[in-house]
Amino acid sequence: MQTDRHELTADAGALQEQLRHVYWIGGGSGAGKSTIARRIAADHGLQLYVTDDVMLDHSKRSTPECCPLLHKFMAMEMDERWVNRSPKAMLETFHWFRGEGFSMISEDILRLPKEPGVIAEGFRLLPHLVKPLLAVYGQAVWLLPTLEFRQAVLDSRGGPKWEFLGKTSDPEQALRNLLERDAMFTQRLYEEAERLELHTIEVDTTMTVDDLARRVRELFGL
Repeated sequence: MQTDRHELTADAGALQEQLRHVYWIGGGSGAGKSTIARRIAADHGLQLYVTDDVMLDHSKRSTPECCPLLHKFMAMEMDERWVNRSPKAMLETFHWFRGEGFSMISEDILRLPKEPGVIAEGFRLLPHLVKPLLAVYGQAVWLLPTLEFRQAVLDSRGGPKWEFLGKTSDPEQALRNLLERDAMFTQRLYEEAERLELHTIEVDTTMTVDDLARRVRELFGL
């Protein structure tokens, strides 16, 4: 058993070294993760890895054994997904919030060239999953929007653009459920990051994109 623990520690250390060139930006929906990641990647000549962009690919690559919640979700009707369940039930059973498919994220990044470095961003970067990959804790941050900031973002975009909710029998209820679920997810990220002593930035309506980009750059040492 002692040997097994040593082997696991060695494997974790090797993976940290392999991913030392990666900067991680996680956080809640509407926090500006994509905007900040794109800006920093462009300014510093880094590669950009967007976890949202590979969700469909990861779904196709997954199996019911590795991702049971994902496959249950895929089998649901739209009302079962977004209308008939409570936001708390939606939170607890949403596959990406439970870390399913995360190993595919690290596999994808390991296939990228190490030079230049990589900015990885997305809500799927859960603190307890990213921490074991960090050689330097300062290379990860979670952006946590206040309710007011998120509402301001939605308003600036002309309201929610989640067109898939229109496929439900009650789009307004589906939207309320989704927004409440995401607010609970943001709170969970805060609590988890605090417990693990990882960096967070609260994003409120007084913060500009320039302010937020500066704070993330300083944290990353860029």
